[in-house]
Amino acid sequence: MSFSPEVIGAIGVVVMLALMFFRMWLGFAMGVVAFIGLWYLTGLTPSMAVLGMEPFSRIGDFNLATIPMFILMGYIISNSGISEDLFRAANACVGQLMGGLAIATIFACAFFAAITGTSLAGVVTMGKIALPEMRKFRYSDSFSSAVVAIGGSLGTLIPPSIGFILYAVLTELSIGKLFMAGFGPGILLTFLFIVVIKIVTMVKPDIAPAGAKTSFKEKIVSLRYCWAMGAIFIFIVGGIYVGIFTPTEAGALGTFGALIVSIVNRKMSWKIFMDTVIEAVKTMGMLIGIVIGAFIFMRFMTVSGLPVMISEFVGGLEVNRYIILISIILMYIILGMFTDIIASIVITIPVIYPIILSLGFDPIWFGVIVVIIMEVGMITPPIGINIFILSGVTKVPVGVVFRGIWPFVLAQFVGITLLTMFPQIALLLPDSM
Repeated sequence: MSFSPEVIGAIGVVVMLALMFFRMWLGFAMGVVAFIGLWYLTGLTPSMAVLGMEPFSRIGDFNLATIPMFILMGYIISNSGISEDLFRAANACVGQLMGGLAIATIFACAFFAAITGTSLAGVVTMGKIALPEMRKFRYSDSFSSAVVAIGGSLGTLIPPSIGFILYAVLTELSIGKLFMAGFGPGILLTFLFIVVIKIVTMVKPDIAPAGAKTSFKEKIVSLRYCWAMGAIFIFIVGGIYVGIFTPTEAGALGTFGALIVSIVNRKMSWKIFMDTVIEAVKTMGMLIGIVIGAFIFMRFMTVSGLPVMISEFVGGLEVNRYIILISIILMYIILGMFTDIIASIVITIPVIYPIILSLGFDPIWFGVIVVIIMEVGMITPPIGINIFILSGVTKVPVGVVFRGIWPFVLAQFVGITLLTMFPQIALLLPDSM
C-alpha cells in the first residue's frame, strides 16, 4: 500500500511530535524522521546526500555565526557582574516609588536583554539580584518572582535576540531587519509591564511597598558602570541599522567590547572567562543541533509538498485572514503549555510560514509575533521554562510564581493585539533601513 507524499509528510510530523513528547533530543528526532521520510519518497542515495550536505552547509553559513557571538557576549555580561550594576542603577532611579523595585527590575531586565539577547540568563541573574532586594522590603513572593520571570522574558524580544536569529535562519530573512523590528514591540511590552505593576500596586498597596529613597547624587553615581554597556549597545545596533556592519560582525565587536569593559572594571578573571566560554559552547552546541535537524526536516517537508497543500487549503478558505492568524497564535500557545515552545516553533515554521505568506502578512511582522509567543510559552503552565528555572534559583515554589504571572500574560496579549492593529510599531524601523 502506497501513500501520497503529503500523507507521508503528515505522518512524519506526527511521529516527530511523538518523539519530542518522549523526550528524544530535538535535533536528532527531526533528523531521523526527515531521513526516513526522504528515503521513502526519493530513495536512499538522495536522502544520504541531504544528510551529508545540510549539516556542512548550515555550519558553514556566515549568518549562523551570529548566534555564538551574541551567546558569548551574553554570558560575559551575565557572569562578570555587570547585571548587578544595571539593577542598582535602575533601583536608585525608581526604587523609592510604590512598586519601584519591581519597576527597577523590569528596566534592568530590559536593558540586560538589549545587550545579551537571551531570556534564561536574565531570569537567573535577576532572580539572584532583584528578588532578595524585594524580599527585604516585604514584597509578595508571588508578585516579585512573577516580575523577574516576565522581565527576563524580554530577552527573547529586545534585540539582539536569539529568537530572531533562529527565525531568520529558518526563513532566510534579514537578521538585521528582524533586530530592528523588535525595538518598538520591546519598548511597548516594557511599558505594558510597568502599567501592570502600577495597577496591581494601586489595588494592593501592601504587595509592593516603596523602597529606600536616594538622593540625586546617588542616582548619578549609580550610572557610572552602565555607560560603557550603553555605548556598546548603541554602537552595535546603530552599526546594523546604518549598514556599517552585519549582525555577525556586530556580535563579534560587541563580545570584544563586553570583554574589555569587564576586564577594565576588574569583573573578569581567568576562571570566570573559561567558565563563560564553556557555558557558551554548550548552549551553542544545543542550538546548532536543533538548526541542523530543522533544515533537514524542512527539506523533507518541501519534498512531501505538505506545506504547499496546507497553505493552498488555508488560502482558499472563505474566512477572514485574522481568524486564521488567531488560530495559529492559539495553536502556539497550547503547544507552549505542553512542550518547549522554541522547539515547537522550529518544528512548525516549515508548515506555518508558507501559510503566513499566502495570507499576505508581512513575514518580518510575523517574526515579532512568533517571538512574543515564545515569551508567553516560557512563562505559562504547566511547562513554563522561565518559571522552573527561577524556582530552582530562588527556591520559590512553582505554583507561587504561576499565581502572580497572569496579569503580565494579559499584558502580552494586549501587546499582540496592538501589534496586529498597528503593525508599524514593528515595521517602522526595518522599513526605514
